[in-house]
Amino acid sequence: QVQLVESGGGVVQAGDSLRLSCVASGRSFTHSPMGWFRQAPGKEREVVAAVSWSGTSTYYANSGAGRFTISRDNTKNTVILQMNSLKPEDTAVYYCAARRPPLSASYYSTDPGQYEYWGQGTQVTVSS
Repeated sequence: QVQLVESGGGVVQAGDSLRLSCVASGRSFTHSPMGWFRQAPGKEREVVAAVSWSGTSTYYANSGAGRFTISRDNTKNTVILQMNSLKPEDTAVYYCAARRPPLSASYYSTDPGQYEYWGQGTQVTVSS
């Protein structure tokens, strides 16, 4: 059974940091591009960051550029989202997702429809 399990969410104040982790199990995700998405109440799910399976290519949405860092450790089937200088508008449920292996080691996707596996989400609440 394939599972993605996120952890690390919580309630913090504006300016604080959080480190979200996503651990995959059930199969190897070594060659899967991974992404972090978020969904706030009443809003559509949006990409936060994405990384190729090789880790050499990354993408950041404008909202998190310069504050968020995505990284992965394929030996541990883990993807990390380091979030610094958090703002109230970062409040959302954050989801980890995995895409089927592409042909290119540098490929990543920002389209949630491209991802096959999703975690259950972890709540991030940033108070002002």
